[in-house]
Amino acid sequence: MDLSQLKFAVIGVGYVGLPIAAALGRDFPCLAFDLNATRIERLKSGEDVTREMSSDELTQARHLTYSNDEADLDAANFYIVTVPTPIDTHKRPDLSALIGASRAIGRHLKAGDIVVYESTVYPGATEEDCVPVLEEVSGLKFNVDFFVGYSPERINPGDKAHRLADIVKVTAGSTEQTADMVDAVYSHIVTAGTHRAPSIRVAEAAKVIENIQRDVNIALINELAILFAKLGLDSEDVFKAARTKWNFLPFSPGFVGGHCIGVDPYYLTHKAQGVGHHPEIILAGRRINNEMPDYAAGLLLDEMMRRNMVIAGSNVLILGLTFKENTPDIRNTKIVDLILALTRRGVVCDVCDPWADPAEVSRDFGFELVGAPVQNAYDAVVLAVSHGEFVALGEAGVRGFLRGNGVIADFKWVLPRHAADVRL
Repeated sequence: MDLSQLKFAVIGVGYVGLPIAAALGRDFPCLAFDLNATRIERLKSGEDVTREMSSDELTQARHLTYSNDEADLDAANFYIVTVPTPIDTHKRPDLSALIGASRAIGRHLKAGDIVVYESTVYPGATEEDCVPVLEEVSGLKFNVDFFVGYSPERINPGDKAHRLADIVKVTAGSTEQTADMVDAVYSHIVTAGTHRAPSIRVAEAAKVIENIQRDVNIALINELAILFAKLGLDSEDVFKAARTKWNFLPFSPGFVGGHCIGVDPYYLTHKAQGVGHHPEIILAGRRINNEMPDYAAGLLLDEMMRRNMVIAGSNVLILGLTFKENTPDIRNTKIVDLILALTRRGVVCDVCDPWADPAEVSRDFGFELVGAPVQNAYDAVVLAVSHGEFVALGEAGVRGFLRGNGVIADFKWVLPRHAADVRL
């Protein structure tokens, strides 16, 4: 089977799946499949609520079709799985969406078909957790009747400089021939090139440590920022000085949320504990980063009390809710933890975010977004996410929301140093 014979189906068309489906749909028959009927209907009308793909880009994918009807998977012979792999309330891997997608594919799997997984998992998950489901449901035998591959996603939501085609793609297959085919598929749509890993387990491990490395590095910077504050030093001054050395990594303190960096480490620590290894550095980094919202809330409350403000009943405006700037993605956002830390002390929080979907926020978090904050109405303003709209406000715009001797907490280093009363 060569590329011209392939008929693709991308299972799960969110931030990761849609760009892949659109790229493939420019040249090949490709089905964008998602259980979310509303998502499918909006895509059919040319609207991507994730804002990763423009309507023009979707139009250019002339061979792309959309469906939430599982029967339509029957026409495919090359499946790409891009469903979420979150953690549960106990911070354990939740593979339910991955297993569900595998079951759906298994009901339509045919001899010669290839299934490629992109979802972030621990080493071994594809062959140990997903393949048995494919075999059980389809009645076919792995590496005899059907084959699998793994090509970890590297999508960075909101980043217009590093998109699917611009990021080297790691590929792997369950046989040498399968690896060749998987690599050929991604080479066709990724101009930056591919890197063939020697096995699926290597590719899985490479993916999960990409985000663990960032998590641990940010944790170090967060801990240093806490230390420097106790030493009476401005952490931005220290980091700016350190960055003058060519090999100093330019991380900044902040909140670590989202669907990757704040989640992926738990996949590897789960696997590590299963083989009797206690991953001390990884878990320490997670603990530090998880504590940052409480620490930041404490900084704000301390400053308010220093000014003799009454905390209970005070009004605070939170600018930003999404897990990072210039994206509507609210998954695992740590701004919610910041809000909870404040409301536990009796603070009344108004949250403004022009990127977040108000209906999604209401459904997931149980509060309503403020569309246009009132001027001169707040005891404190928190710059929590550096959306372009908030950067454009400048000091005068942010200060306009305050009344009296109100406090500005700039947790993203958006404003000049002198303009903020509280910083990380």
